Amino acid sequence: MSTPRVVVIGAGPAGTRAAEMLVAAGLKPVVVDEAPRSGGQIYRRQPQGFRRPPEKLYGFEAGKAARLHETFDRLQDKIDYRPRTMVWGTEGRNLHLADGDGRQDVIGFDALILATGAVDRIVPFEGWTMPGVYTLGGAQIALKYQACLIGRNVALVGSGPLLYLVAYQYRRAGGNLAGIFDTTPLSRELAGLPRMAANPANTAKGLYYLAWLAAHGVPMLHGVAPLRAEGEGRVARLVLRDRAGRERTFACDAIAAGYHVQSETQLADLLGCDFAFDARAGQWLPRQDEMGRSSVAGVYLAGDGALVRGADTAEATGALAALACLQDQGMPFDAAVRGQALKAMRRGSAFASALRDAFPFPEHLYENLADETILCRCEEVSVGTFRATLRDKGADEVNRAKAFCRVGMGRCQGRMCGASAARVAAQTLGVELASVGRLRGQAPVKPLPAAIQTEAGE
Repeated sequence: MSTPRVVVIGAGPAGTRAAEMLVAAGLKPVVVDEAPRSGGQIYRRQPQGFRRPPEKLYGFEAGKAARLHETFDRLQDKIDYRPRTMVWGTEGRNLHLADGDGRQDVIGFDALILATGAVDRIVPFEGWTMPGVYTLGGAQIALKYQACLIGRNVALVGSGPLLYLVAYQYRRAGGNLAGIFDTTPLSRELAGLPRMAANPANTAKGLYYLAWLAAHGVPMLHGVAPLRAEGEGRVARLVLRDRAGRERTFACDAIAAGYHVQSETQLADLLGCDFAFDARAGQWLPRQDEMGRSSVAGVYLAGDGALVRGADTAEATGALAALACLQDQGMPFDAAVRGQALKAMRRGSAFASALRDAFPFPEHLYENLADETILCRCEEVSVGTFRATLRDKGADEVNRAKAFCRVGMGRCQGRMCGASAARVAAQTLGVELASVGRLRGQAPVKPLPAAIQTEAGE
């Protein structure tokens, strides 16, 4: 039997563990990753020449980051590694690639593991497209990758563990924080502690961040609603409504906003994977079994790109996807390793569920969005225009509305606005979120350079 060609997309925690399992089985997988170095977002490496110690970059996770980096480095002469390379489209069992220099390539696969990770989930508010407004993930990238802060006085807005992690990282780096503005009531977060305590290490880290930030005088407000960013040319103020209903203004020169993250599912969509609405995640996700098998034979799902459950669980699901691949190819695999990975995956899934309960996505913020608020920043489609399209054009789902008003047709292909468009549609039409559908994946899934070359340089 010929050796199968296995491709892994993504070199974060899930992709690294998948590649490790495949190499251990005697395969030489192709590993494609958009970043110049492995690690993913959570363990993003600093550029060559930067010498910050791991403890500065990753805090409590420095040991995990170092081990994952070392694992990938040991694999590099045993894999076909394609850094700075994006998979922008698919055609049958072929992947269309473009590297950072604009060179194009097409590679086939017998089996494919999608470890595509996640992207920030945002809620639009008036002024969110103004210079100086970032996502929480973007603010973290600036710090990790370029050792710089997004501003001298930063306001952090949103909900979820990333809000407090970024606050801790910024304050530790010497940045000043105008405040942490959490849309979740403190009582809701405290009520979730018993379930989160099932993972005492991660819960303890979260509590430490809170205590440390409070001890260092960082203002924290819970149960708020961001109203608008103000400024002349760039951000100068954040205006919000506090839990008592009062409108309050905070001076700042940058804002980072985010509400958990959402799975990057575009490639699974292009490959024809079946999707189902996940009410707890609030997102349409590709169907998978416990090992990561999708509905398409030979296509496997791993990490946060399949379901957001954090880095530790991503490692476990990367291993599981690789083991499923080996099993389906008729190759030997370690049943004991599978058992350990399944146990870790189930434990991580339970903790992720507890986090979603303690830090719920703030659906209520969509109820009072002003019509003038930009919904799709790429195409400059306002909330009002989108609402009018839904009401006046008979568009009862988001893809139909997209055809009329171009929401989700821009550079990001709906990656940033798709979730919000669905929620505005559901509230405007008075229906359940699942019934308005989702923006379908389209190639290219991300922007391509205007000047491209073939592999032969033509």
